Amino acid sequence: MKVSLLVTVYNVKESLPVTLASIEEQDYGEIETVIVDGGSTDGTVELIRQFAARMEDRPGFSVRWVSEPDKGLYDAMNKAYRMSTGEVLAVCNDKLCKPYAVSRLVSALENGGPHCVGAHSDLVYVEGERIVRQWHMGQGRIAEGWMPGHPTLFLRRAVYEKYGSYDTAYHCAADYEFMVRFLKDEENTLAYVPEVLVAMFYGGTSNAGLGNYLVSFKEGYQALKKNGVPRPLWITVRRTFRVLAQFGR
Repeated sequence: MKVSLLVTVYNVKESLPVTLASIEEQDYGEIETVIVDGGSTDGTVELIRQFAARMEDRPGFSVRWVSEPDKGLYDAMNKAYRMSTGEVLAVCNDKLCKPYAVSRLVSALENGGPHCVGAHSDLVYVEGERIVRQWHMGQGRIAEGWMPGHPTLFLRRAVYEKYGSYDTAYHCAADYEFMVRFLKDEENTLAYVPEVLVAMFYGGTSNAGLGNYLVSFKEGYQALKKNGVPRPLWITVRRTFRVLAQFGR
């Protein structure tokens, strides 16, 4: 199965080489990297060109990219999805920790059973080489306040085709709302790999400070309510306590 890694960037000259190097290191045989740049002016575009040129000589690897203005992160993610051609999709704006990360997640997905629509793993938050905290995902249900780590999520293309893409009306929690949308149907299952396979750059859209977290809390509640999930406030509170518990790990 071809895997499309969706990379959305804007003026990230310092961190993009880390992301791209981790993709180059993957041992999986068929990877399409789709890069949507928002019109960077700091040298990011040149890094993309260099990466695309290197991948021309890599069997099984391909690159599609564009650099043009967009309407923000989730608009860019939707654009990357529309440009992609893979049977499995994953947003990859951070770092794949192991050279077998893609292989391991795809294998878990393939062996997950007839209702398995994706796979996920544990992750760490990093600042440079320093691990800020580790996130143990495990398995669970929306009603328990559980949700997989979006940066680790590999999904069948059929999920996007059936449930749609990211709702750009959300500022911080469009990824959460998207996951609620397909996981509220309990027949959909995710395979879990109990290993850290992704390092997330600390300071992302939903974890950059208290203000953003409060917006994320509000939008998380709205996402549950919009999708008809019972007891949305209670679930949002439980999700918050799950997050706080992770800080003590």
